[in-house]
This record gives sequence, structure tokens and C-alpha cells, in this order.
Amino acid sequence: MSTQVESYDVVVLGGGPTGENLADRTRAAGLSTAVVESELLGGECSYWACMPSKALLRPGAALAAAQAVAGSREAVTGPLDAAAVLARRDSFASHWKDDGQVSWLEATGAVLVRGEGRLDGPRRVVVRTPDGGERVLTARHAVAVCTGSRALLPSDVPGLAEAAPWTSREATSSPVVPRRLVVVGGGVVGVEMAAAWQALGSRVTLLVRGGGLLPRMEPFAGELVAAGLTEAGVIIRTGVSVSSVDREDGLVTLRLDSGEGLEAEELLYATGRAPRTAGLGLATVGLRDGSWLEVDDSCRVRGVEGDWLYAAGDVNHRALLTHQGKYQARIAGAAIGALAHGRPLDTAPWGAHVATADAAAVPQVVFTEPEAASVGLTAAAAERAGLRFRVVDYDLAKVAGASLLADDYRGRARMIVDEERGCLAGATFVGPGAGELLHAATVAVAGQVPLARLWHAVPSYPTVSEIWLRLLETYRDSE
Repeated sequence: MSTQVESYDVVVLGGGPTGENLADRTRAAGLSTAVVESELLGGECSYWACMPSKALLRPGAALAAAQAVAGSREAVTGPLDAAAVLARRDSFASHWKDDGQVSWLEATGAVLVRGEGRLDGPRRVVVRTPDGGERVLTARHAVAVCTGSRALLPSDVPGLAEAAPWTSREATSSPVVPRRLVVVGGGVVGVEMAAAWQALGSRVTLLVRGGGLLPRMEPFAGELVAAGLTEAGVIIRTGVSVSSVDREDGLVTLRLDSGEGLEAEELLYATGRAPRTAGLGLATVGLRDGSWLEVDDSCRVRGVEGDWLYAAGDVNHRALLTHQGKYQARIAGAAIGALAHGRPLDTAPWGAHVATADAAAVPQVVFTEPEAASVGLTAAAAERAGLRFRVVDYDLAKVAGASLLADDYRGRARMIVDEERGCLAGATFVGPGAGELLHAATVAVAGQVPLARLWHAVPSYPTVSEIWLRLLETYRDSE
């Protein structure tokens, strides 16, 4: 029996937030679009990352906020209700059903194709459907790879694979609270899940190979988070490595490089990500299967003749964050639409068809204890880039709004000033609720707002955002 070939303007591989946003933009441009998804439409963020993880973290943060203020502190008489937290988490993950996402996608006019998709030459995708059948999709204008990334487990730790450790997926979807949990890795997933499960009643030990937490942020961010997690009860061990793992009778036993042993009911490995491109058929278009996809600033994959293949989101390794993937999707979708209608691309920096923010203004909030938020360059990154810059620091606790937010508030703010341009190149905020300060900094960095103009952006009193005035005063007074 011959296989029927279906033709679309655009075929999107991967129906996570990136794929959904790209399809939305190509549909807005009037292009017929098919989205191929092998799991749940909505992807990692909706079911195993952003939404369930923040649903796990919020109750602990709310409890800590109540305990930080005299009067409400006395009203808090017990621990979190773990069952209620997990039930609320389940609701935010839509109970791992994608009906709502499917309805949204269909409302855009895009077509959902369930199954495992792979490239089969230029502009051609073969989909193995759940019933064992096969569908062939061809794209008149573009194929976009939006398959994301997966947790990467090290292959050199004996017994690790057999011990079935948690990855970020199990850590955000577990139906029970383990009595003891060992977390390996001091990055975002490690510190967030350490905070979440400690608040839910686990005895958490966090193991870090390096000397501190959150190594890609300013050093003070990792230091303040380490202090906050320790105060919450997390045991943090730095400079240690796991040499072997064994699971038996419901217990995981870790042997450290020092020879010391640790036992826990569960083990979470949060030490890296890999692209979900294995088995994707990249070799049929001259690329290497299983690799990250290198793209230009319009998210077109380099090295593919005809410029028809795009890659947006984690899979291109530019910025492994959901909001950046959605941003890239908007850029790529607009570029595909423009080219399909015969219009030239706007590729100037900050133009409509270039993802300039991936290099200049990437924001990130780490929802741990306390929150850590940053955008743009750190001091170390500014030095590597050869900028003439100045570092401006301020104690967040000295801002009136912070002292009202919490008794004994602890936090810190830093801005990186590009001295040649006279504008902000980066900012970092650490402290309770610090994530809500970030978008103002993102606007200032992306908009290249001169510091002289920022003087006229008057913060409301008494809010924590008055930190902007204090940073600007400190910069002025140090001239």
C-alpha cells in the first residue's frame, strides 16, 4: 500500500512551547502548518519543568514569606501540607493530559500530527504514528526543529543507570515525598528542587563538584542561595564527586570520591542537558544525528542547502530557557512568513527577524531560597567581552521596601554599566521576591536605555524597586 503524502507550508517537529509559538506565528502569516509531537502537546515546560516545578516551589516560598514578618510569623503553626501541594502541582500540570493545549493549537488552524517524526531528506518528514502506521509530510517553505533537550546522565558513574535516578522529570512529577533525597548538581534544577523537596519534608543533601552554586551567575548569587538553603535545612557539600551508585531494597547508596557513603530513598541527578536530536534523521540532510543544531540569528540551521531548515529552543543551544525558546520561535516564525511572501528579512541588530536578545539580554529567574535573577552580562562575562565597564553593588536590605517585605531581609543587587555606551549591560538581583525586579532590568538592557534617562524613571516609594534609584546614586557618587 502506498503512503499518502501530505503537503504543508511549514512542518514543525516538536510541540512544546517553542513549537507551539512558532506554529502560531506561521499560522498568523497565513501559512498552513503541521506540528508533530510524540508525547504531550505543551512539552517539557508544561508537564515536567517550568509549571510543575514552580507549583512545587511556591508554597514553600509563601510559607517562608509569612514566617519572615512579625505578626504573620506567629500565625504559622505547622509545616506545609505535602498532599495539598502535590495535588496543586498536579493541577498545574493538567494531570498530564494535553486536551487544553490541543484545543488551543487547533484554534490557530494548525494541524497536530501525533507520532515520532524524523527528517527524510530536504523538506520531507516521516512520522511513525502511535498505531504503527506512517505519514509523510512535505514542507513547501520550511521545517522547524523544536524538539528541545533531555536530561543528561554521566556515563562514567558505575551503577548509576541501573539505580534509576530521578532526572528533572521525576523530580517535578513524583507523587510521594521521599524521606531523604540526594541532589547532584549545583545548577538551576539542583538548587530549585533542593528547595522544593526540603520544604515538603525531605531531608535533602546537595552534592556539588565545584566550589559553589549557580556558577553561571555572579558569585554572590551562589553564596546567598547556599546560605538560604542551608538555613532552610539543606546539607550542601561542595568539592565532592560520586564514584558509584547502588539501589537495593528501596534505598540508594552513593559512594563519594572520598570513600564516604550516603544513603537516601531517592537520588536526583541534575548535571546537564543533551539535545533531543537522536533518531531525527539529521544525516539525511547532511548533519550529524544527535548533535546540537547551529543556527544563524534568524534560527536557520547552518550547513543546509536552501535555507529551509530552522531550529528554535533548547535544540540550538543558544539559551536553554523556555522564554528564550518562545522568543526564538516568534523570530523564526516571522522570518519564515516573510520569506514565504517574498519579503526581505530585517536582519539588523534588534530587527524583526533576528534573535539579538539571545546574546545581549537573556533574563533568568532561579526560584530557590532566596530567588536569584539576572539579565545580560555578569562582571566576568563583561571582562571576557573586552568591555570598558563598571560594577555597581548595593545591599538590597537597605531599601525601605525590602525591610517592609521581610524582617531581617537579606539580598544584594548589582548592575554592570557599559561605560562607552552609558547604559546597562547586565544586572543581578538576589533576595526574597527578587524575580519581580528583573523585567525592568531586561527592558533597560534590551532597550539600551541611557543611564541619564533612567534617572527620570522614578520608583514608587516604598517598594523594593527603589533599588534602581540606589544603584544609580551609587554609580553617580563613584564617578
